[in-house]
Amino acid sequence: MKITLKAARVSKGLTQKDAAKLIGITVETLANYEKGKTYPDIPILKKIEDTYDVKYNQLIFLPENNA
Repeated sequence: MKITLKAARVSKGLTQKDAAKLIGITVETLANYEKGKTYPDIPILKKIEDTYDVKYNQLIFLPENNA
């Protein structure tokens, strides 16, 4: 099942602030990932997988015009 980055965060009951702290990034960076303005590199992607308990190939990264 595919899930957006935001939906994965919300399903874990995390705010952007809480998730960003767990992942080790700023809230602004996480917001940009969720909006599709920027994309995480591999080490951050691994932290997202661990934090949200989801594999990268299940995540949908929206292009900016679809956010």
